[in-house]
Amino acid sequence: MPDALAGKVALVTGAGSGIGRAIARRFAARGARVVLADVDESGALGTLRELEGEGAVVRGDVTVEDDVAAMVDAAVGRFGRLDCAVNNAGIAPAPKAFTDHTLAEWQRTIDVDLTGVFLCMQHEIRRFLAQGGGGAIVNVSSGAGVVPAPGQPQYTAAKHGVLGLTKQAAQEYGRQGIRVNAVLPGTTETPALRAHLDASPGLEDRMRRLVPLGRLGTADEVARAAVWLCSDDAAYVSGASLLVDGATIAR
Repeated sequence: MPDALAGKVALVTGAGSGIGRAIARRFAARGARVVLADVDESGALGTLRELEGEGAVVRGDVTVEDDVAAMVDAAVGRFGRLDCAVNNAGIAPAPKAFTDHTLAEWQRTIDVDLTGVFLCMQHEIRRFLAQGGGGAIVNVSSGAGVVPAPGQPQYTAAKHGVLGLTKQAAQEYGRQGIRVNAVLPGTTETPALRAHLDASPGLEDRMRRLVPLGRLGTADEVARAAVWLCSDDAAYVSGASLLVDGATIAR
């Protein structure tokens, strides 16, 4: 029996590395055609080389509305439509005391992690509506969407906000057949995290002790959850916030 995602068109932001790359690979493995969007075009091209199926690269900054529109247009121009979108692009500030963060540091994180998701959702939903409805969006939040991230107030605020946007759109567009959900990764091993752990002796052991499953997550484990939420297997799931964190946050 063919995979229900086969032939579907999926847009993934932040697809040039880490979780975004894993999501793109998982979509492609299930037969979807994938549009890889990233401000780092070389990273996105690297992802494209790893895909098993069809893909296309578009350079774009999620804080620039014209770039966001171009991402959606690239999907439609190359593959004729858009069926799924995973809004994964994000940044995380270096932890420090609440009162030491500057306004510029606050604004940059909010612009990428929250406003970027808002802009992507707007353009994705408009495309779904223009196609007659239907479609699935997954927003990548974080465990910081439900509990504070120590030393990262702007990241905590942005990731909480992503869950609010997810619920708002899920309720507003459900009758048009559009599903909107969020995944909330816990501590996930990516190249960026690995570099940080390797430079900080003992940190990995401390992190592992905080996870009831006793290990860090993998990018592919987050990808499997995100792609499942886009699939017909999750046809009655919308407005949900799915923790992928080894029970670090049990609620």
